[in-house]
Parts: sequence; C-alpha cells; structure tokens
Amino acid sequence: MPLFSNKPTDGAANWEPEAATGRLAHTAGAVPSGVFTSDLSVSEYVLLGEAGFEPLGFVIGSSIYHIGLQAMYNARELAMSRMKAEADHLGADGIVGVQLRMQSYVWGQDVLEFIATGTAVRALGAGGAGTGGAHRAPDGRAFTSDLSAQDFFRLLAAGAVPVAFVLGTCVYHIAHQSAMQSLRQAGQNQEMVIFTQGIYDARELALTRMQAEATQAQASGIVGVNVAVSNHVWGEHATEFLATGTAIRRLGDEHRLAETSPKPTFTLGLDV
Repeated sequence: MPLFSNKPTDGAANWEPEAATGRLAHTAGAVPSGVFTSDLSVSEYVLLGEAGFEPLGFVIGSSIYHIGLQAMYNARELAMSRMKAEADHLGADGIVGVQLRMQSYVWGQDVLEFIATGTAVRALGAGGAGTGGAHRAPDGRAFTSDLSAQDFFRLLAAGAVPVAFVLGTCVYHIAHQSAMQSLRQAGQNQEMVIFTQGIYDARELALTRMQAEATQAQASGIVGVNVAVSNHVWGEHATEFLATGTAIRRLGDEHRLAETSPKPTFTLGLDV
C-alpha cells in the first residue's frame, strides 16, 4: 500500500518560528555554554549517559489543521518534520522519547493541533565530541524513537539502533446496516460481519502504511507496534486507526555497548 502522495513541502517541513530559534540558540546543542533541556526522568538521564549519549534539548513540532480525512496523516507528518528540523538545528544524532498527541481548542470545533515532542541527543566518543554518524538514520539525519531510555539502552546493547518513529493511519467509514438486517439480528448471538470486515480492513491499511514508512526509511524491522482507535468529528460510523512503532536497523558488532555497561534492572514493589 503506497503512502499518501501529498506530503508536506520542504519549506513547510523545515519551518521554524522565531520563538523556537531563540530558545534553541541557548541550548547545549547550539553553544558549549548552553544548558540542555529534556523530558527525561532522572533515571532515564543517567541511563542515557551510560549508553554513551548526552541530551541536547527538548524539541517540538506543531501543526494546527482543519480536520479532514487526509489531514490526519499530513498534520502528523508536518509536526514530526518540524520536530526533526529543531533536532537538526542542534546537530543531534537522534530524538528519544518521541510523543505524538492531539490538542483541541475552544475557538475551533473542527480544528486540532498535532504536537510531536522528544529529547534531542548526541552520541559521545572517547574525546567527548559527537561521533554518532553510525547511529543516525541512513539519510544522515537524526533518528527518531518513542522507546523508553531503558529499551533504547537494550537496543544499543544488542547492536541495533532506532531509525525512525513510523506511523500509518486509516480513517474508515463503516456503512449502516439496513433496518431489516438489524431486526433479523435482534436478540441473536452472531457475528456482525460487515463491521468485522470493515474494522479488519482499516487496521490492515494502517499497519501496511506504517510498514511502508519503515521500508522507505531502510529499516530492518519495527518494535513497539501499537494500534490506537480514535473517534473524532466525522460521525459515529467514521473511525481513525493509527499504527505506530519504532523502525530499527542492526549495526556492526563494533557499535555494541561494552560488556561492562550496567544492565537495566527491574524493581518490584511489595506495597499492597
């Protein structure tokens, strides 16, 4: 299944408001004296350092769209592209902890803001300089990933690296059943085939489009796949299916974390 053809233009994808440029100019990724910002917990920050990465800055991309069927894909792509543009501004090797969410406002019933956020990171070498070329995506830009710091650590330890946070979406309308069909099924335990088939087809389309993005990104697989179901403003019989995951690829053995690297552990609380 091909991706949608009307992708955002390069100009729109790379657009950054002046306010963002000013904020980014004072982060660790822009100047040596800058401070990093992140949405990492303390534990994730420490673990990121053990994996050989340092945070540079909290990056964000946003797109406010009037909702239409096609908009659900394009608006998310715009938000992701603008988030990556901020990471490029900081010279990042990747973005970890990517979150993609929607926000509605009272001044627009049919308007949604699509927001992509994450923490831009840079790989460190023995000398302390960024040496993360091998960890970047095949196109040379920063990788994106929604993995937790713990899962990111494990992925690197296994000799693999994230490529891209990939998604596929399908807004599907399932036709109403006729009055006679509803009457015949009243009080009966039987499958409602038209709905089963519609839901099945919609999920398959979303998953296929997600896989197509991973193939386009030259990944070897996708981890952490999730299929979310949402109802928006199109009516009770129109539903969006959104498939997301992190596309990954394997690196050479020389990029594996050292055996002496600490292993993440789980703590099980005994409080009841």
